[in-house]
Amino acid sequence: MLVALLGFAAAAPVMASPLQLPALVEPASQEHHTGKVIFVELVTPDLAAAKQFYGGLFGWTFRDIQAGGTEYAEASVDGRPVAGLIHKDVPAGEHRQPAWLSFIAVSDVDSAKTMAVKNGAKVLFEPHSIPNRGREAVFADPQGAVFAVLASSSGDPPDVLAAPGEWIWSSLITSDPDADAAFYQALFDYEVFDLPADDGAQHLLLASDNYARASANTPPANKPNVHPHWLNYIRVEDTAKMTARVVALGGRVLVEPRVDRHGGKVAVVADPLGAPFGLLEWPDSESKEVTQ
Repeated sequence: MLVALLGFAAAAPVMASPLQLPALVEPASQEHHTGKVIFVELVTPDLAAAKQFYGGLFGWTFRDIQAGGTEYAEASVDGRPVAGLIHKDVPAGEHRQPAWLSFIAVSDVDSAKTMAVKNGAKVLFEPHSIPNRGREAVFADPQGAVFAVLASSSGDPPDVLAAPGEWIWSSLITSDPDADAAFYQALFDYEVFDLPADDGAQHLLLASDNYARASANTPPANKPNVHPHWLNYIRVEDTAKMTARVVALGGRVLVEPRVDRHGGKVAVVADPLGAPFGLLEWPDSESKEVTQ
């Protein structure tokens, strides 16, 4: 499975070398939000090209870290860590599409592994500790979507509205949202809400701490057999404008801008090397708090 290989490759460089990664939160806090996507990492065969693309698109700045032959770049927005980029060569004769790997907060990675396996997940990388960052592991859920869990040693980022250029939403694309939502509910104790839809698709909202964390959605009608995967969205002020910039910088448009349920526009694009991600307008007046 190609997507599983991507998640496997994404974690490999971190494990193979004694990387000293920056703390996720500085100064450290005691804030923890189980079930929240707290970091994302890109594994790519061309780190320089990725930095040029994302820096040009979002204004990200980068700090390079090298150890044991591993090249890693920390991306920041206004001094706040927003992503990690890892260089990973593609073996000759193989085709692997670069991908963003989602790290979801847990309090205990080893307990999360036990629960994940009990509920049908596969372990792609066993729990391991990274200096300054915390303890993490990489799994494939029962449908095959790859994700990581992280117990941050410096606390989790606070629940504030993401600024433009930061990750604001994560969507699980799966042919069986009910089954997958039940898996993640067991793992992260999510509350699950069925959102109304008039397009025949299924949209489930996953929440914790009375805060919307992610959604589980059926694939687009024109791609019913797409492999289950997590797709992360970055907040932008103008989706159409940013989509045009993606193309100008060498990327591709996978789903043209359209109006979403919040009234803003959403699009799905890919960087020049093929890693997909979303663009999402989010009004300042729209909260991610869940009221019951």
